Amino acid sequence: MKKLKVKKGSKCMACLECVIKCSNTYYKEFDPDKSCIQVIDKKGDAKPMVCPQCGKCAEACEADAIKQNAKGVYMVDKKLCTGCGKCVEVCPFGVMVKAETSPVASKCIACGLCAKVCPAEVLEVVEA
Repeated sequence: MKKLKVKKGSKCMACLECVIKCSNTYYKEFDPDKSCIQVIDKKGDAKPMVCPQCGKCAEACEADAIKQNAKGVYMVDKKLCTGCGKCVEVCPFGVMVKAETSPVASKCIACGLCAKVCPAEVLEVVEA
């Protein structure tokens, strides 16, 4: 299974480069609410929230628009997605996105672009 994860023992600087890259890549603008990775900063202790490919979004999808591919990554079929937002509601990590300007939901596809721009090398795509 391919997935994005936070490297053990790494320290996030909360620079938001990963968030910027994700929203710019998939929505062509910087908007943290449109990023499939979020950085939570509690009292100076920043932690990236990433999709662990748990499948809760797929279970909640009444249109059967979220399916696991051969590499174990849950993908949104934009042709089947109705934009209801149920997947966003059930995501325990807050990384499913349903932008008001988009008719469909989106999620992390473990592309690794965020990991490539992280100056602290906190993120990595692994085969699990």
